[in-house]
Amino acid sequence: MDIVVASRNLGKVAELKRLLEHLSVNVLSLDDFDDIPEIIEDGETYEENALKKARVVHQATGKIVLSDDSGLEVNALRGRPGVRSARFGGDDLTDYERSMKLLDEIKETPENERGATFQCRLAIVGPNGMEKVVSGSCRGSIIPAPRGGSGFGYDPIFLPSEYNHTFAELSPEIKNRISHRGRALEKAALFLDGYIYSQMQK
Repeated sequence: MDIVVASRNLGKVAELKRLLEHLSVNVLSLDDFDDIPEIIEDGETYEENALKKARVVHQATGKIVLSDDSGLEVNALRGRPGVRSARFGGDDLTDYERSMKLLDEIKETPENERGATFQCRLAIVGPNGMEKVVSGSCRGSIIPAPRGGSGFGYDPIFLPSEYNHTFAELSPEIKNRISHRGRALEKAALFLDGYIYSQMQK
């Protein structure tokens, strides 16, 4: 069974592939298709964006599609960048530049007021009107300077609660267990397990 991850972000696709490797599925990405239209993520919520991407890609491929929309909500910024995390500061910035812009905006914020939460909404869209949205979150704080060379996005500046290492310093196994995306995908995997089992009984 094929499952399409609705992303061209290599870091995200690799992360989702690792999280799905226990299922008997073939994981594809948007780079495996030539005719996927450009999808504008203009929703006001993570769920809207995740469902929009999943529906468009399912319509184009006919396959089960997994699509997530995630964001970093910083308390000192009143929840920003949130749903705009991937475009924070402009479309042309690198992950590093976005992280540095965020750090600059909270540089006067005391360490004990740098709380933040990663949020994820993961949509599954498939044949016969199948739609499911699951969520995951991870609380932590923003450190003063980037640390670590793994991960992507804001991983080098996010310190998950109860850990002394950023997402970018943790092993993939630990990060996948505690991250917002890992927690959402754990729920998605349970749903897909049930779906795959039901298809095998037909």
